[in-house]
Amino acid sequence: MHFQVMAKPVGAACNLKCVYCYYTEKKSLYDSPAPWKMPLEVLETFIQQYIACQESGEIQFVWQGGEPALLGVEFFKLVVSLQRKYAGRKKVVNSIQTNGTLLTDEWCAFFRKNGFLVGLSIDGPRKIHNQYRVTKSGQPTFDLVMSGVELLAKHGVSFNTLTVVNDHNSLHPLKVYRFLKNIGQGHMQFIPAVERRPDDFAVGLGMGFAMPPFYSGSAAHTQVTPWSVDPRRLADFYISIFDHWVRHDVGRVFVQFFEVALANWLGAGSGLCNFSPRCGLGPVLEHNGDLYSCDHYVYPAHRLGNIMETPLPVLMDSKPQRRFGNYKWESLPECCLGCEVRPACHGDCPKNRFTPTPEGGLGLSYLCEAYKRIFTHMAPYLGIMADLLLEGRTVSRIMQILNRQGMPSAI
Repeated sequence: MHFQVMAKPVGAACNLKCVYCYYTEKKSLYDSPAPWKMPLEVLETFIQQYIACQESGEIQFVWQGGEPALLGVEFFKLVVSLQRKYAGRKKVVNSIQTNGTLLTDEWCAFFRKNGFLVGLSIDGPRKIHNQYRVTKSGQPTFDLVMSGVELLAKHGVSFNTLTVVNDHNSLHPLKVYRFLKNIGQGHMQFIPAVERRPDDFAVGLGMGFAMPPFYSGSAAHTQVTPWSVDPRRLADFYISIFDHWVRHDVGRVFVQFFEVALANWLGAGSGLCNFSPRCGLGPVLEHNGDLYSCDHYVYPAHRLGNIMETPLPVLMDSKPQRRFGNYKWESLPECCLGCEVRPACHGDCPKNRFTPTPEGGLGLSYLCEAYKRIFTHMAPYLGIMADLLLEGRTVSRIMQILNRQGMPSAI
């Protein structure tokens, strides 16, 4: 069985209070007092079970939060020690997502020594980043994050940038892209902010936070938060960056969204659940051992069980999780089935499927308009890159081809 657990050893605890964060609200699911920390017996059980049930010779551990750096370096030294204890002949690879504000020389030396890949959350240049990424007292965090970037570079730590595309930075696509290119190592992930706001109806259902996915109420209960990205702006954002990238940076800068689109175009599978026909292979492990169907589905209805009571592979092969994974395809609206870009987006993540369909029901992705524009615009270029790969040539040759043909940009 192949799946990838997102482990949250500190749960939803974080030293920041980013305005758009969807996970800090999950503290309400647990009565345990701060500080949250995955107990040793849970950590060891997880590592042992996860390694044992993975068929691949390379095991990928993903550590997130909250802010996992709150646990300190010693906790992750223990992680590495336990992985070595149970790995046998298998290779273990670790990645950790951090806001970068707690990084030190000790942290970065540890990352380098143990081959950790760091995912660094940063939303753009100073004013853009500070719009939403703030401390608990509302203070800006840009300088703290950039200090972390300098430490990562100093110690030669591999890192990717993770950027939440919201209502603010979506207005400045090339400014964000060029900034990330200058401070990073050429690997970027963009995550559209799409969150539904709680309302009186949700509170009445006992949900004091964002509306849960798969909710099938009326369109009146599908208002998004002010910081959610507008679909038209998201399309402009991706197309602007793509037009620059495809002419100047192919082979030098790697944007996850573009790589996923090309993989789907080739029929190789996206490798990213958002744009795969089915999902259910990316569960979340909370600090106490509770396993949930997905990072965006940490709600009581999607709690699969606890690994201290039921082994991890049993939970992943359970009827609820298989039903969860198949639901993405089975609930695809009729209008999506014949859509020309469905092979590229596969209807998007179910958490975003809450807008009306042409048939009158709910279930269309909030970002449908964006993805239609984006993938339609990218199609001719993806075709050229696919041909290059099939001919055994590098995709970076597309830059020479476009320069010769003079294909126009959309924006």
